[in-house]
Amino acid sequence: MQQSETPILIPSVPEDNITDLLEQRVQATPDRALFSVPAGEGWRDISARDFREQVVALAKGFAAAGVEPGDRIAFVCKTSYEWTLVDFALHYAGAVMVPVYETSSALQMHWILEDSGARGILTETAEHAARFDEIRDQAPGVTLDWRMDEGAIDALRGSGSSVADEEIERRRGLAVGSDMATLIYTSGSTGRPKGCVLTHANFVDLARNAATALSDVVQQPGSSTLLFVTLAHVFARFISVLAVHGGVRVGHQADTTQLLPALGSFQPTFLLAVPRVFEKVYNSAEQKTEAEGKGKIFRAAAKVAVEHSEALDAGKVPFMLGLKFKLFDKLVYAKLRERLGGKVRFAVSGSAPLSHYLGHFYRSLGVKILEGYGLTETTAPVTVNLPDKFKIGTVGPALPGHTVRIAEDGEIEVKGIDVFKEYWNNPEATQAVFTEDGFFRTGDLGSLDEDGYLSITGRKKEIIVTAGGKNVAPAALEDPIRSNTIIGQVVVVGDQKPFISALITLDPEMLPVWLNNNGEDPNMSLDEAAVHPKVLAEVQSAIDHGNAFVSRAESIRKFTILPTEFVEANGHLTPKMSIKRDNILRDFAGEIAALYGDNPQTESLSVK
Repeated sequence: MQQSETPILIPSVPEDNITDLLEQRVQATPDRALFSVPAGEGWRDISARDFREQVVALAKGFAAAGVEPGDRIAFVCKTSYEWTLVDFALHYAGAVMVPVYETSSALQMHWILEDSGARGILTETAEHAARFDEIRDQAPGVTLDWRMDEGAIDALRGSGSSVADEEIERRRGLAVGSDMATLIYTSGSTGRPKGCVLTHANFVDLARNAATALSDVVQQPGSSTLLFVTLAHVFARFISVLAVHGGVRVGHQADTTQLLPALGSFQPTFLLAVPRVFEKVYNSAEQKTEAEGKGKIFRAAAKVAVEHSEALDAGKVPFMLGLKFKLFDKLVYAKLRERLGGKVRFAVSGSAPLSHYLGHFYRSLGVKILEGYGLTETTAPVTVNLPDKFKIGTVGPALPGHTVRIAEDGEIEVKGIDVFKEYWNNPEATQAVFTEDGFFRTGDLGSLDEDGYLSITGRKKEIIVTAGGKNVAPAALEDPIRSNTIIGQVVVVGDQKPFISALITLDPEMLPVWLNNNGEDPNMSLDEAAVHPKVLAEVQSAIDHGNAFVSRAESIRKFTILPTEFVEANGHLTPKMSIKRDNILRDFAGEIAALYGDNPQTESLSVK
């Protein structure tokens, strides 16, 4: 059994809770900007001291409204300054936040409210409130209802003036490290969402140890980040706590169509994103240069960037390669750095694997993408590449305070400071995911190299077994294919079939640009594009690229392009944009059957 352990760097303090991180930050650097909020075309800073004052004022408002210590309060809000303000205010009031994705349906919202036993709900928009109104009668336990679009934040702050400072100090000190800090529901990609009980110690110990391990990222003068990943997800939620602890200046931009202008004005030093963001930045840059007649230059520059990074790993950059790199750095790379704000040195990436190609490309751009691995049950990161311990293609070594091991069947098992306490009201599920010696069974498959770096190979429940008995991990095929400009999603199929096939969707944002650059009508519908010869050829090229990573027995022999999108509303994607494989296999069973014909054992293996 493979195993890797990284000792804890900052010992636990059992009495501390999340509020202590803010108290210590204010004591250390009261005037340091912790947040910046949009102000005209620029940003207005909010100091640590001012943030704490706003947090306490809002906490008083919650107390005056009847929120009691231990109450679960649901919150529906896009990524914004107010999200973290409410989060800390609830901690100071002694309450427990239950985040609800802003994209959740009324039925999903009802399940979370009912299962968590939430006493109150705070919604941001009229649309969010309307979803709650749909199921209000089915949620009688929710007796407190605030609406931000109707001025709830200001009203709460105003109503709390009669609550003494001593009462908030008493409340914020009630929780100890082992107490529940938040109840976060899983995305539901493998079934009905389960409530994960994450403790104060999970966040506090992880923040303190991760900040030490990632000091070059979060503890340097002027460190800053622009959050655009939803804060309802544990990944961004943890980063927001880490930023308060580390004194990182944080801005927010929920509208991803405005991301590039926001990056330009905010100028962050590091980013938090999923691989799809890095793919889209690359693809949009490639298509933009293609439209300008400079596509060949961009691709040549990208090839040199990747070769340069690979040469750095090999220990020596050849002279001519170095000259080409310097040339393209002025012509191409510098412009891309400016699109990211000009100051980004690091990016933390999770949720799905990033291709080796893009990892090397961005590294030569001057942006180290630190891939990491974690789940809701692990308060986000268990492993992460560090600035000084960095291997492209892996998700890094274990963070301080964690042990990672690989079970006999390849499953990743973890133990450490950020592993959750339990599933809410579900002891059977809790017992099922822990081994007898206390390791959490992640459900993911992976391997550890000789230096303790973890690589992810797939999901245990998603392994496809072909009719010939070949085990196939879908992710190994799907991830490189999905990096293609026009491809939206890929779902590999073939369980108990004679060969592997794939369902493909097109990216509606990039498709028109690509069509225009290739002399076709950019207004072509998805139905037309799904059968267009040039589109089919481009998808086949992406399939060939993916097949290069696997053996012939594992390769995709046939595919079909679906004239639709996978979206959260139709149950095909989770809120963090992961595919819901079971739902897709069910809803497109007819299309899958057509790939194999009436008698799949005698079907031709020619590619469609």
